[in-house]
Amino acid sequence: MKKTEDRSQKSEVGWRRFFIFCLLSSAFCLLSCGSVPNLEPAECTESRGAVKDLYSFHFGNEMKFSPENLQKREKFLTPEFFKSLQTLQTENDVLTTNNTDFPKAFRVGTCQVVEPSKTNFEVLLFWKDDKRSEQKAINVEVVKQGDKWLVNKILN
Repeated sequence: MKKTEDRSQKSEVGWRRFFIFCLLSSAFCLLSCGSVPNLEPAECTESRGAVKDLYSFHFGNEMKFSPENLQKREKFLTPEFFKSLQTLQTENDVLTTNNTDFPKAFRVGTCQVVEPSKTNFEVLLFWKDDKRSEQKAINVEVVKQGDKWLVNKILN
């Protein structure tokens, strides 16, 4: 009988140790994940969403330039930039490479703070199919107007 009680106590002690180990490991992981510093300037973090929103919408819809398609993107653009695009007579994709070779995907890359209310982003554009795997970069200027960040210029 005594051997059975000893085994039972050892088993219980083992489970307690295992439980405490798991609990401490989980706590350590949670604490270490929460302390990862964000090395990007606050202006970049705030304005990055404007670039992602524009290009997510753009890639999810018709990319060919037209007055109707431009109108749908107005909320992402500064009034000045929107107005400058209204006079264009083209079917080229002016928001990416300014031609009809539409990219398949994008990724918002590095950011540079020009001034507190202006940032520049590198946007990577990708083409990938059976015959082609290509990447190009464009630069997107984002400015803060009021409480919103808006795309102000695209250099391709």
